[in-house]
Amino acid sequence: MKRLLLVFSIIMVFGLVLAACAGAQPAAPQQPAQVATTEASAPEPTELPAPEPAVKGPQGTLRVALSTFPNSLDMPIAAERNASNASWQLYDSLVWVNDDGAIAPALAESWEVSDDGTEVTMKLREGVTFHNGEAFNADSVVFSWERGQRPEMQWSDRWTVVSDIEVIDDLTVKLKTEDPNPLILRMIAADWAIVAPAYIEEVGEEGFAEHPVGTGPFQFVEWSKGDRIVMEAFPDYWEEGLPKIQTLIFRPIPESATRVAAIQTGEIDIVGRLSSEEAAQLEGMDNVTGITYPVDRVYYVAFNNLTTGLEQPTMDAVVRQAMNYAVDVDSIIDALFDGNGRPSTGYVTPANWGYDKDIQPFGYDPDRALELLADAGFADGFEIDFACPVGAYTNFEQVCEAIQGYLGDVNITANLDLMESGKYWDLEANKELPPLFGDSWSEASGEALPRLMGALGGWDASFSAWSDPEIDRLIGEIGSEMDDDARAELYVELQGYMQEDPPFIYLYEPTTFEAKNPKVQDYRPRAAENYYLKYTWVEE
Repeated sequence: MKRLLLVFSIIMVFGLVLAACAGAQPAAPQQPAQVATTEASAPEPTELPAPEPAVKGPQGTLRVALSTFPNSLDMPIAAERNASNASWQLYDSLVWVNDDGAIAPALAESWEVSDDGTEVTMKLREGVTFHNGEAFNADSVVFSWERGQRPEMQWSDRWTVVSDIEVIDDLTVKLKTEDPNPLILRMIAADWAIVAPAYIEEVGEEGFAEHPVGTGPFQFVEWSKGDRIVMEAFPDYWEEGLPKIQTLIFRPIPESATRVAAIQTGEIDIVGRLSSEEAAQLEGMDNVTGITYPVDRVYYVAFNNLTTGLEQPTMDAVVRQAMNYAVDVDSIIDALFDGNGRPSTGYVTPANWGYDKDIQPFGYDPDRALELLADAGFADGFEIDFACPVGAYTNFEQVCEAIQGYLGDVNITANLDLMESGKYWDLEANKELPPLFGDSWSEASGEALPRLMGALGGWDASFSAWSDPEIDRLIGEIGSEMDDDARAELYVELQGYMQEDPPFIYLYEPTTFEAKNPKVQDYRPRAAENYYLKYTWVEE
């Protein structure tokens, strides 16, 4: 019998215990997850180099399950992690975060940052072509930047961090920011998918949506909505020897039990977002390898003070504190995740720079919740609308139902609406969700700033439902503070404020479970549940 060997392989997040002891320390480099199976009596394996395929060049087919239906393969409007994971296989950015957690060259071969931190001059890679044969150059960067910051783009705030781009020559650009931004390169790496200007001008935005074109390792073939997305290796990819897969297929399978069945039968090669029970169900199967790792992801219930939450009791910080005390997060983690996770203390995780080790979760205290509600003038409770997405996250519907029950115990009637996830993301982007809504946010940069900006950026951020002048001030100072220690102190100050005046019901930071067919080699998931499949190959 084989068993699943749970390998905590993302070193940045593996330091949770160290972070808890050492306070605000820099996050260690983010590592890809490593997976293994071993005989029960065998010694613990040492980490070995990933094997190489016997045949050079792209070969075979890799089939990857997605837990939701992607709304788009266009990065500036890819609503959540499933959509962006599928999308990124088609594109490159100017730089990327490599497997050691460092900023590395991509479409930019090199760069220089000005002394005042407001200009980044980038030397672009020569000889790169888009999938349609169009040449990549400085105009491609300018076009992508201008397009990405349009108001209709849901992630426009990730492009507007650059205030201007100066073209020096065909292969040199100078990016300018109004203030120093310590995370500018990481934000570019995470969001700036470069697109082909002439192609989009020829086919239009609708044509691009139907057949996206980038410079990435895979090129688009077809998208059968509700069934599959098919890509193939781009033969002229600039990175020699990559990709290693010839055909890449994404299959949206929202039902978790169906994903489990698909990996069991060999219909799918990689599945994610499994429950711990489902992972245990797969244990011991010869054709399945288990993967687990801590995730830099925060689950929460958002309070909306921009639209539907106005004039609601939740405008009072004391009420929001009470609702945090009302929810038994530890019991949710134990009952729904077999204890695999930790209660969240805010929006900065132990893996992030500036995490405050002294801050504690609210904890479960219904008596304190009732006392605070009475102090706020709601001794008899109140009624409020509440929404959560279906199928987007492991057991999240049950989490939201549990929250509804806990709030009911302190006389708050939460009218829960479980929505199809695609509709949910659209309503969230339009700020049309109810006063309470559940969601989750991962972060790939190693710092919480992009997550904070995205969820607490008021009207300027597509998926934000909250605005607070003090939070705005602190986020602004964090975003322009180039000194690491000073920035860590600002993060600590923000975490304290967000306990006193919480914009969320803080829930949990999970451990995630995935599974793959053993023939899949060199699969490298990361702490944000993101992955780049150009290195992955299938053993024939």
